[in-house]
Amino acid sequence: MIYRYFSLAAFLLLVVVASLAGSSFEAGEWYYVTMRRPSMAPPGWLYAVIWALIYIFMAAAAWKIWLTEHYARLGALAWWVLLLVLNIAWSALFFGLHRPGWALPVLLLATGAAILCIRAFSRLSRPAAYLMVPYLGWVLFLLVLNLAVWTVNGGALAGFLS
Repeated sequence: MIYRYFSLAAFLLLVVVASLAGSSFEAGEWYYVTMRRPSMAPPGWLYAVIWALIYIFMAAAAWKIWLTEHYARLGALAWWVLLLVLNIAWSALFFGLHRPGWALPVLLLATGAAILCIRAFSRLSRPAAYLMVPYLGWVLFLLVLNLAVWTVNGGALAGFLS
């Protein structure tokens, strides 16, 4: 019984570590506040709320996969870990290095990895796969937003789209 909840705590700890690592790249409020943002950009405080919910869903999904004790669970969870790494990499590029153009390929990789993660999870637990769908939706939104931010701040597509 304790084993079940220890594993849940471990997955929650992993998403907290990923969240802290990703948020450590924020180069001060000035970067996000002073950059030109498209009108579709949510207020800054909303990102923390959405990421918190997404990470809770991700931890719950991974926990459900872990509890299946299926031999394929480690392969499925490898996609999940990759998503955490990609989240940190995106934050490092977008916020830490101020390179939204460089962050776009990371979001493309995250989109593909999320689809593959959901596919792998669905073979082991449909509820776990459903818990990952909000992540995919959020990454797709971030992809569009990242492209828009890059464009309105003089990215390579600015000349074509203006």
